[in-house]
Amino acid sequence: MGDIGLDVVALLTLAGLAAGFVDAVVGGGGLIQLPALLLGLPNAGPVHVLATNKLASICGTSMASVTYYRRVRPDPRTFLPLMALAFIGSAAGAVVASHIPREAFEPIVLVALIVVGAYVLLKPTLGDATALRFAGHHHTLAAMGTGLAVGFYDGALGPGTGSFFVFTLVGLLGYNFLEASAKARLANAATNLAALCIFVPQGAVIWGIGLVMGLANLAGGYLGARVAVSKGARFVRVFFIVVVAAFIVRIGGEVSGVW
Repeated sequence: MGDIGLDVVALLTLAGLAAGFVDAVVGGGGLIQLPALLLGLPNAGPVHVLATNKLASICGTSMASVTYYRRVRPDPRTFLPLMALAFIGSAAGAVVASHIPREAFEPIVLVALIVVGAYVLLKPTLGDATALRFAGHHHTLAAMGTGLAVGFYDGALGPGTGSFFVFTLVGLLGYNFLEASAKARLANAATNLAALCIFVPQGAVIWGIGLVMGLANLAGGYLGARVAVSKGARFVRVFFIVVVAAFIVRIGGEVSGVW
């Protein structure tokens, strides 16, 4: 890891652990991990930061996916097409990642998070129980559309992807928060893998840092998934609102120039 100090490694490891936990419960770990990478690696290019973030993230999402699958048993008729289109969307997003300035995304992400947070907050029963809004191939098409759209965003930039997956699966398809989190983790693992398929051949991954953060992310993902499964949908809903509110404050501060 070259001339990177132990204090920076410690910061990035802690960020990876926290990001893995948050990602496993409601998604959005990239909003913790990416700023930490930007702070810890000020001389790295945007694509290198994005690629290293993906390497770390796939460790946590893979572990969380396995944990959720074993304990929640999500329906493969939904998560397989969701994962497939999320993979395609993420690969397409990763191709254009180096051509899209981060500043163009932040105001859009901020507005989306405000709308998402307000909608969940004003509908207290949303996501308490599964009440699917589509049946048959309409349900599959809705899942595929979700995977493609959110997957593209993840490949292009990424922060908040898991939260957007969770919200769409709850708000559009009608899953409870726990089932939505399980499917979101599987889809997020697919988007991370797709992005790495583009970034690795480009030589964009900083492997040493990515693997250290990945181990921490893996531990966080395991803990987060177990906590979410044991606490249930209501806990995930409350955690979702708290995390989205924190992200709104952080991104809002950046957009407004407060920090």
